Amino acid sequence: MHTASNTKSIQYWLLTGAFLILAMVVIGGITRLTGSGLSIVEWNVISGTLPPLSEEAWQKAFWQYQQFPEFQKVNYSMSLAGFKQIFWWEYLHRLLGRVIGIVFLIPFGVFLLQKRLKDWLLKRLLFILFLGMLQGAMGWFMVKSGLVDNPHVSHYRLAAHFCLALALIGTILWTVADLRLKHDQRQHFATSLTRFSYWLLGAVLVQIVLGAFVAGLKAGFYYNTFPLMNHEFFPSVLGEILTWGNFMENGSLMQFVHRWVAMLVLLLFLRFWFMSRSAAISLRTKHTIQVLLLVVLVQVGLGIATLVMQVPVSLGVLHQVVAVVLFSSTLLTVHQLRYAYVPNSPAV
Repeated sequence: MHTASNTKSIQYWLLTGAFLILAMVVIGGITRLTGSGLSIVEWNVISGTLPPLSEEAWQKAFWQYQQFPEFQKVNYSMSLAGFKQIFWWEYLHRLLGRVIGIVFLIPFGVFLLQKRLKDWLLKRLLFILFLGMLQGAMGWFMVKSGLVDNPHVSHYRLAAHFCLALALIGTILWTVADLRLKHDQRQHFATSLTRFSYWLLGAVLVQIVLGAFVAGLKAGFYYNTFPLMNHEFFPSVLGEILTWGNFMENGSLMQFVHRWVAMLVLLLFLRFWFMSRSAAISLRTKHTIQVLLLVVLVQVGLGIATLVMQVPVSLGVLHQVVAVVLFSSTLLTVHQLRYAYVPNSPAV
């Protein structure tokens, strides 16, 4: 039987992986906002570990980049020095992905040989490994969508790439939370607050996907006023350009929906906090929900600031990071409510 005391090293290992994935999200955000994501046009898992080490190698990498539409249509005046600037962000993003793989696989093998991974934990870790491999493949699948006539990655694939990062972080944190449970805390409780928390987590995920769509369509640059969009609540231009064919690919609509779903999510969190005040839950859980409300308020403020300041890299990345924090905090709150400890409850 796994207990919190004899799995400390496994917990620290998993939390290290979650932190590195968050770092990956930060570098990925910088890569996207600096237009660096299409600078490496090949996916070489082994040979791509090393960057160009000679002038000849740099010239070859730059020549390869010149064969694709981003250079031909957008960066046609770019010099080798400019190429190096965008290359390093994408290279660092990919290198960190490889480091995460090593950080996961080596301790996994050690723990497996020590026979410390049994039952549900081994299955969960194998699932995390599968998600990691899928995330790497999705990253390249996303990049490939920008190596075509339209030199921009698909916002659908960008959203999938980000959601897989959330799935990795979420699965890791849920596993750590499971490992920290005591035996007499493993009883499920289905209160109204618990059920509401599931809906809250779903709303956060929907809003994050909408945010990824806005980022992928570069729609954050369309309207940089708040609360109105160029003096209109609903942009009149949408009546002219919005069709069923471009419903999910219309940047103006995506920004409009992202704005007001954010307000809906904020109202849901306020309702959740209000419900928690009179709920039969621990003081610790109530404090957690208060912190959760603070995080969502910060996120809404960051979203507005990012918009009106026309998406500076620093705010854009911070907005993305706080989205991860909000998702993670909501998920852990769901876990706390799902396994709320009731004194003198029968052990299971």
